[in-house]
Amino acid sequence: MWFRNLQIYRLPENWALTADTLQEKLAARPFQPCGSQDMASRGWSSPTKDDRFVLPVKGHFLISLAVEQKLLPSSVVNDVAADKAEMIEAQQGYKPGRKQMKEIKEAVLQELLPRAFTRRRRVFAWIDPVGGWLVIDASSPARAEEVLEALRDTLDELPVKMVKTRLSPVSVMTGWLAANEASGNFTIDLDCELRAVTDEKAAVRYVRHALDGKDVQDHLAAGKLPTRLALTFDDRVSFVLTEKMEIKRVAFLDIIKEEADKNAESADMQMEADFALMSGELSRLIPALLEVLGGEDKETVI
Repeated sequence: MWFRNLQIYRLPENWALTADTLQEKLAARPFQPCGSQDMASRGWSSPTKDDRFVLPVKGHFLISLAVEQKLLPSSVVNDVAADKAEMIEAQQGYKPGRKQMKEIKEAVLQELLPRAFTRRRRVFAWIDPVGGWLVIDASSPARAEEVLEALRDTLDELPVKMVKTRLSPVSVMTGWLAANEASGNFTIDLDCELRAVTDEKAAVRYVRHALDGKDVQDHLAAGKLPTRLALTFDDRVSFVLTEKMEIKRVAFLDIIKEEADKNAESADMQMEADFALMSGELSRLIPALLEVLGGEDKETVI
């Protein structure tokens, strides 16, 4: 349940949906596995694997979207369709035309879909109505869009804003590396990617490597800019900040997980304890990060 990636969105002001109302709306659109002719299916699932579609803890909500996809590569469909096209050519004496070939592929797809393997995954989202955040544990905006689309369908509308900052992450990360020091309660860790802005896009990656050496300064002087930088917040949460204001590879340090273990009196309460600690830490990290990036730019709506 501990989030690994953060795609951050700003909820509308005065967003007042209660846990009970959200539970009712999500329960009306539960996940159903793919039918025999479905390529994909998605719907809401219980984040706690019981009958709850919303886990409310201290005013924060945890929800989960289940997504199932059929694994049927286009190359397989094309190969089977080609074999059938050869058989039809032998029967009718000439190659199938474009329209007939399209019909053959559609028939092959319908034939193979019921036998295709499926892959199922869950995407978690954290809603903080008081702080005004919607945070999705997704590695890319495209993956996060699955949750946003499902929420729009479920709630009829969801005018969220993708979080933008007044200062670009690249400019701030460049200043930190040049000074060998981050600002606020952030510290620089050992991973970084520097990329040239020229057409060649030359890149240098540091992995578990000290970033206070002359070589980093030389790359900065040559015009390379940081596109990824590993940081730690308040000695409690480590992560990688990207040029696109994405937060990746989030790692909650052992002291936080130990606190969650102590707060859980039973296995049933462990999920709630984990979520309470995680949401509490992220509620501190996100505003602090926005502050060192010059504050929030509140114009963009998606």
